[in-house]
Amino acid sequence: MSEFIKPLEWKDEVLYILNQLKLPEVEEYNPKLTVEDVFHAIRDMELRGAPLIGITAGYGLYIGIKDITTEDHDLFMEQVQKVADYLAESRPTAVNLFWALDRMVAKAKTLKELSLEDKKKALLDEAKEIHSEDETINRAIGDNLISVLKDGMSLLTHCNAGILATSKYGTATSPMYIAKEMGWNFKVYADETRPYLQGARLTAYELARGGVDVTLICDNMAGFLMSQGKIDAIITGADRVVANGDTANKIGTMSLAILAKHFNIPFYVAVPTPTIDLTMKTGKEIPIEERGHEEVTSWFGKQIAPQGINVYNPAFDVTPSEFITGIVTEKGIVYPPYEENLKKIFI
Repeated sequence: MSEFIKPLEWKDEVLYILNQLKLPEVEEYNPKLTVEDVFHAIRDMELRGAPLIGITAGYGLYIGIKDITTEDHDLFMEQVQKVADYLAESRPTAVNLFWALDRMVAKAKTLKELSLEDKKKALLDEAKEIHSEDETINRAIGDNLISVLKDGMSLLTHCNAGILATSKYGTATSPMYIAKEMGWNFKVYADETRPYLQGARLTAYELARGGVDVTLICDNMAGFLMSQGKIDAIITGADRVVANGDTANKIGTMSLAILAKHFNIPFYVAVPTPTIDLTMKTGKEIPIEERGHEEVTSWFGKQIAPQGINVYNPAFDVTPSEFITGIVTEKGIVYPPYEENLKKIFI
């Protein structure tokens, strides 16, 4: 089977979001009619992935201001900022959320001389631009990654940095789809990614739909596969990359990077430039979201751990830059020293 899936669609002036909580059993697109709908879709992980969260936030800000009636620009901006501040509270780690909201607010500030309806149209157009830019960015990331890969390789990926986390192609999965177009064949191993099983439910699902040779493994099998020589390279996405190259990604990523270093396997992080946050010096500054205990103690309503057990559930970990072979962006591959070379891609 070979079929791409859309995680989000703007159609007939309505935002439709694929409910990833119901995958892979059910493909259900839900309309998001209010800014509160968008907030909960992000917070409750109906959708996830840093780029997709940013795209959704752009549309969410428009939805939050589309019914404004005031012609006064200062009052208009107060409402725009209020909506942006509200959406910014949905999830703390993915920097694309804040990047997209800041971009929408900055655009609004330039619209003072326009009529109210033209202001709204301009903001919707900006959200659509964020959406379309992401597809172009992801394609470029894949093209750059292909340059360091070879036909026939076996790749490992963690969590979901695929189409379901972006607009199209994904970041970490982009070279996998491009290789398919080129007639190459990659064998891909997907970690299940506890506790939310994004690898099992989403990555394995979408790669199989895209005709990619994918094998699902439990998280704690990855090191053994590396020891057997079954992994040629590891590619993950990220929710935030800071100035020294430290990278926040789904919990379990740091362990893979350390194992990769031990077994001399290249470890690449695939990100669009909006995910790079040069305002933070090291990974110690990255806020790490902690999620509810029920994600660990139960699944689909079934209790799988003792009632009342203590739980620690950080959603992300931070991989120190020393374990990262290269950070792959739409502008090229950044190699160490990251503190020096990450700055260059913004020049």
